[in-house]
Amino acid sequence: MVSAVSLAVTGALNVQVSAQEYTASDKAKQIAQDNMLIDTHIDVPYRIANLWEDVTQATAQGEFDYPRAVEGGLNVPFMSIYIPAQLEQTPGASKQLAHQLIDSMEALAWRAPDKFAMAYTVADVEKQFEQGQISIALGMENGSPMEGDMANLKEFYERGIRYITLSHSLSNHIADSSYDIRRQWNGLSPFGKELVVEMNNIGMMIDISHVSDDAFWQTLEITKAPVIASHSSLRRYTPGFERNMSDDMIKALGENGGVIMINFGSTFVTQAANRYRDMINQQIEQVKEQYGEDSEEAKTRIAELQKDNPFPFATLEQVLDHIDHVVELIGIDHVGIGSDYDGVGDSLPVGLKDVSTYPNLIQGLLDRGYSEADIKKIMNENLLRVWRQVEDYKKR
Repeated sequence: MVSAVSLAVTGALNVQVSAQEYTASDKAKQIAQDNMLIDTHIDVPYRIANLWEDVTQATAQGEFDYPRAVEGGLNVPFMSIYIPAQLEQTPGASKQLAHQLIDSMEALAWRAPDKFAMAYTVADVEKQFEQGQISIALGMENGSPMEGDMANLKEFYERGIRYITLSHSLSNHIADSSYDIRRQWNGLSPFGKELVVEMNNIGMMIDISHVSDDAFWQTLEITKAPVIASHSSLRRYTPGFERNMSDDMIKALGENGGVIMINFGSTFVTQAANRYRDMINQQIEQVKEQYGEDSEEAKTRIAELQKDNPFPFATLEQVLDHIDHVVELIGIDHVGIGSDYDGVGDSLPVGLKDVSTYPNLIQGLLDRGYSEADIKKIMNENLLRVWRQVEDYKKR
């Protein structure tokens, strides 16, 4: 069954968004269960730090818990050690939070060793996959806990961090952010350039999600190992949204040997969703100015505005469009899954609402003619290849 809703917040935006029920075939479900599935960005640590739930059991909130992960075939979630950008203004705060969030993931594995295990190497995830455990790998979202000291890089590597997203929503002491109009470094800082070299040397993947375009290009000039975009999508479908990657950047990533892990958030996937909040907020401000911010008339009209203009969720098909375009540009060897579950609020696409729904994605790939060999590359092989290359560079 397919229905359509229209969003017409202003004359500048008038789109149709389909809502559809998805049912994965037995074949798609079997592919999910038989093969390792890696998702490089899931925000469980920060989620349960703010509102604790035991994700070893079914939970009422969020998009990840053990039963749903098993249902969806998820074997290797890279749990995001997310550090809010503003914490860099308080000395020691970023580092403290990072350690606390890592502690929480180690505690999770300790509480349920039959279900979870910490994973630090490719060999770990392969062994734990065979044993039927979900591997908890760690990525740090925002490099501010480095605090300008390479000793911190070593410390966090030893604690299990296997990639670092150099910056987040604000520029930091490492790199400029795609979200920040201040470009204090015009790319990477002097420390950031040294950090890229040391991340190569220590065997840690470099994540270029969130950084400015200049920081991306400078990173590729310096790195001797492939890099990843742990949770980014394509600017082709969201023009002007620098947080996503341009075609030229994707081509350069392919030449580097890296992988772009597609973000499922609707605002990353479609222009309509990307522009929605700015446009609806403009309308709300106009209503407040006309009728008074706290007036009953304003409240009534704002409620009607929001009811008549629901959020234009992306669809599974539109996520698949991003994967298709990467494959067309640079081939099947450079794309993977970086959903951003538990990190994009309520903006997830129809058909991909939580970690139980990966079979829907696999079904969509099958429907578009992808072979099982291709699907395995997207599920795990592309990311494992980069991870191995980074490990090998460290050895050399």
